[in-house]
Amino acid sequence: MNKALLKELLELTPKERIELAEELWDSIEPQDMPPLTPEQKQELDRRYAEHLRDPSTAITWEEVKARLQSRFK
Repeated sequence: MNKALLKELLELTPKERIELAEELWDSIEPQDMPPLTPEQKQELDRRYAEHLRDPSTAITWEEVKARLQSRFK
């Protein structure tokens, strides 16, 4: 990584750095993502089965994001 660029990026506000991280993450094509580990696959399967048992416990991404943002402000 370009150290001068990193130094410049670290001067961004925390909000700007989060937005940049989100933009960078979203720019990665699905086929370029690293594969899930067996443990990650197992956890996803467990969570999906739990959701199928009781879908009423699900919350939207917007709710998740709002909760996280309120905790870390």
